[in-house]
Amino acid sequence: MRSLSDILDEYEFLDADERYRLLIELGRELEEMPQALKTDATLVRGCSASVWVYPTERDGRLHFLADSNAAITKGIVALVLSAVQDKPAGEVAAMDVAQALEPFDLRNQLSSNRTQGVPNMIALVQRHAARLAEA
Repeated sequence: MRSLSDILDEYEFLDADERYRLLIELGRELEEMPQALKTDATLVRGCSASVWVYPTERDGRLHFLADSNAAITKGIVALVLSAVQDKPAGEVAAMDVAQALEPFDLRNQLSSNRTQGVPNMIALVQRHAARLAEA
């Protein structure tokens, strides 16, 4: 998975249509999520499209599997995960993920339907990080 800063370096030089294509590309690059993990328990509430996020831990670092049934939304999921993927739980729990995504200006780049679930995705990621950090 690309780092958030690498994605931003590319994103800043693109026009609106190219930014959509980049998001779709990021979604395609997500690690495949097994169908068996796409359950009601992993479904992110409040998203206009179906989004599933499954948190795991590898060597003390958070790792997420995720998917969506919409290409742009899947790219947004990939963008959120690029901010937190494979980082220590304590770091993610303390991180302001929304602020890390602020340079992408998603609210002005995409429709409100596409971005309405982003706060819920971030909350899910941070709740899991906080639980692991406390353990």
